[in-house]
Amino acid sequence: MKTRITKLFNIKHPIIQGGMHYVGFAELAAAVSNAGGLGIITALTLKTPEDLAREILRCREMTDKPFGVNLTFLPTVSSPDYPGYINSIIDNEVKIVETAGRNPQEYLPKLKDAGVKIIHKCTSVRHALKAEKIGCDAVSVDGFECGGHPGEDDIPNMILLPRAADELKIPFVASGGMADARSLVASLSLGADGINMGTRFIATKEAPVHENVKQAILAAREIDTRLVMRPLKNTERVLNNPAVEKLLEKEATLGKNLTFEDIIDEVAGVYPKVMMDGDINSGVWSCGMVAGLIYDIPSCNELIGRIMSGAESLILDRLETMLNN
Repeated sequence: MKTRITKLFNIKHPIIQGGMHYVGFAELAAAVSNAGGLGIITALTLKTPEDLAREILRCREMTDKPFGVNLTFLPTVSSPDYPGYINSIIDNEVKIVETAGRNPQEYLPKLKDAGVKIIHKCTSVRHALKAEKIGCDAVSVDGFECGGHPGEDDIPNMILLPRAADELKIPFVASGGMADARSLVASLSLGADGINMGTRFIATKEAPVHENVKQAILAAREIDTRLVMRPLKNTERVLNNPAVEKLLEKEATLGKNLTFEDIIDEVAGVYPKVMMDGDINSGVWSCGMVAGLIYDIPSCNELIGRIMSGAESLILDRLETMLNN
């Protein structure tokens, strides 16, 4: 299958593994890329630019296919060493970067001058248009269903994707609720050029996370996520657990007086405990509503293979048949 995304990133299949904290290590990125998709290493999980450089080299030992690096620009007082991370990306000849968070405009010229293609994560059409205007090569359009940060507009993909298609000139992929062949075909029909999957890739054999995490996703239904930090306008979709319930109680009690310091125990430093130690109730962690569509833990090659074969079957055997009757 050829789309503008496969051509832009020189990949076989229009499937991207989005950046995920303490998930996007070399093992997963290489497995996705080897299966014909685009694997992504998550830069800020690596503590220093030097650590990122080593992770890139590790990934290159496992695949000769294209892969990228996620760089999330956080609205923090003491920012990570973004120039250092960018140097590691450029020096190690990574040619694809997924940006997320705040506007990456100030960092784009150096990346673009090095021949890096940029895909920026957006949760609204207006943000996608801004990404296009500042020179991003593609965008990932994240609907309200997505795990992690869905923005504050609450627009699901059945509306958001065709709106993006109406407005954008650059290619885009659909993110949020993506799990299988139906997701891909539906996204293509709504105007996208591929899909970005996060939660679905956590529940794969190569995902370097604790088995407890994979089993929690497998057991979850589509109604088992919650939205937290809405009063702080930093909404995050997470898998429900006792820590989430405690946080929501604080939000209800404190209302407009809620501060980040009030919920720091539930959100700070959680990901290593969850993803590496398997303590899935230690705090809040991102998970999409798509968990309700995840029924097994395949290899990345198995997953991508059946998505592509299933998509072909849907198009040729189901949709084309409807036209011919």
